[in-house]
Amino acid sequence: MNGFMAVTHNLHREAGLDLILHTPGGGTEATRAIVEYLYKMFGKDIIVIVPQMAMSAGTMIACAAKLVLMGKHSCLGPTDPQINGLPAIGVLHEMDTALEEIKRDPARQLIWQEVFRKYPPGFIANCERSRNGSKQMVAEWLASNMLSDRRDAISDAKAVVEQLTNFKETTEHGHHFLSDKCREMGLTVMDLEDDQNLQEHVLSVHHSYVASFARVRSIKFIENSIGSSWNVAV
Repeated sequence: MNGFMAVTHNLHREAGLDLILHTPGGGTEATRAIVEYLYKMFGKDIIVIVPQMAMSAGTMIACAAKLVLMGKHSCLGPTDPQINGLPAIGVLHEMDTALEEIKRDPARQLIWQEVFRKYPPGFIANCERSRNGSKQMVAEWLASNMLSDRRDAISDAKAVVEQLTNFKETTEHGHHFLSDKCREMGLTVMDLEDDQNLQEHVLSVHHSYVASFARVRSIKFIENSIGSSWNVAV
């Protein structure tokens, strides 16, 4: 959050924001704080450009934009929140499976008791709260910006979120949704290859950062077009 605040300083906010985003993800509430701050600074005039990947929380940020630009190799990912390193939606899916099996065969309760013994008190409730909160948050962003011109923006937004959080239809938290799949879900996606000049500039920026990460001990770069920079190193 501090990084975004630092690099938005002195930008011409009336021009909107083009955000080149490359990230494996992050915390749900940190994502909420970033998006709400960017909305206050730039309104809803935000375009997210994904040169390679914007996973998990990065996908959530992309859903807050009015448009996403992706290359043929670019991907978004599932927005299923992780609690203590475990997939909240996966845990709840496991719970549903357990209840169904116990209804059919009560003796299965003994087995499932051992499975759920590993979870601390309140963990299931936290999974439900995180799942419901993140789904509502992304749906609201979609309905109010990217899908706002749809006849039934709220229903369309919920449909997109259901696909982004579909545990059964993804292989893992790092599952890749390429541009065609993102469009099929209902997201507004344009091809980066449609503008070769823009593509060259975006990929030049992206590759420069990839090379920087390979040579220095930094774990995060946030920079703007007028030279302001925020760098986190270990």
